[in-house]
Amino acid sequence: MVKRILIVHNRYQRAGGEDRVVEAEAELLREHGHEVFLYIDDNDRINEIPKWKTAFQTIWNHESYRKLGSLIRENGIELCHFHNTFPLVSPAAYYAAKPAGVPVVQTLHNYRLLCPGSLLMREGRICETCVGRTVVWPGIAHRCYRHSYAASAATVAAITAHNFSGTWSRQVDCYIALGEFGKRKFIQGGLPAAKIAVKPNFLDPDPGCGDGRGGYALFAGRLSAEKGIMTLLDAWSNHPEFPVLHIAGGGPLAGAVQEACSRNARVKWLGEISRPQILEQMRGALFLVCASTWYECFPLVIVEAFASGLPVIASNLGALTELIDPGKNGLLFAPGNAPDLSTTVQWALAHQETLRQMRDNARQEYERHYTARTNYQLLSSIYDRVQTHLPAVSAGARPAAA
Repeated sequence: MVKRILIVHNRYQRAGGEDRVVEAEAELLREHGHEVFLYIDDNDRINEIPKWKTAFQTIWNHESYRKLGSLIRENGIELCHFHNTFPLVSPAAYYAAKPAGVPVVQTLHNYRLLCPGSLLMREGRICETCVGRTVVWPGIAHRCYRHSYAASAATVAAITAHNFSGTWSRQVDCYIALGEFGKRKFIQGGLPAAKIAVKPNFLDPDPGCGDGRGGYALFAGRLSAEKGIMTLLDAWSNHPEFPVLHIAGGGPLAGAVQEACSRNARVKWLGEISRPQILEQMRGALFLVCASTWYECFPLVIVEAFASGLPVIASNLGALTELIDPGKNGLLFAPGNAPDLSTTVQWALAHQETLRQMRDNARQEYERHYTARTNYQLLSSIYDRVQTHLPAVSAGARPAAA
């Protein structure tokens, strides 16, 4: 069994599901007797660093390389598990593990290795222009990262440099995709199929099953275009028979949500509430709506809903199609299609007995697939397999562009 594990993560400026997953996995490993070391960088530091320096560090951060190399040697690290390296940690961190013969595992929380914008989405639509390209130059032309030519150029340079250097295929021993859809997409993008394992997210502690007696619908997530907020608001705009829609979260479309609340008494914005509060909302809701218009990898909110016994009405897109079994634990509708979402909600309201059965099925789905116990078995199996089959030690060279 792998005992001494180093978890590496570059926190986002706006905390989200990925940051929670990192914390949960670290705690899960500790509870099972592993000694866990953390190397955490924070994107809040970006404002303190000159832009030119950040651009170079996105490709190769020598400071991360040096610090991680020392941390690995001094603590006898047996395995490095990476989550996000963008932009401050950089893929240089992978190279720090190889001289010590330490296996490298990378969880694929988004599509950053394939897409400068990380979402496979542009101008509100799915975009796969860069998938499979060695030089992902369209990311600059379309300003796919932060709508900035300069920032996009730095991101494109990093992806391209490591594509040419074989970083993704040579320096990482195992990738963890969150679902089969993501695995297929990364194989399409050029990652070695034999190196990709599948392990979903999980939820611990168990929040307990609700009863839906609050009688409202619920959305919980970032208020941004790719989450389908406008589709959701449109669906509720002309249906006074719909239950009140509770919206929990914050983001760039908060203004649109506020405006909808002022015009429609059946929309209620809760603001950015805590996870315990969101779980409490889930236990009282009739159903959760996940209206995303991008290829979700594996939204943690779905696991939280299932744990709460909450059916999910979701876009028929990406990993959501794998998570939702229509008529069993939820329903699917055409992504970005407000009339179809409205029709799906109407069907759910007209079939209350089926909706109640969906609650039981959703809870059973959590108990079968998304508990801490099941997830630890999957994770430890991946670690053991990687450690057992690690090829001969090779320090490797830096990327040519570093």
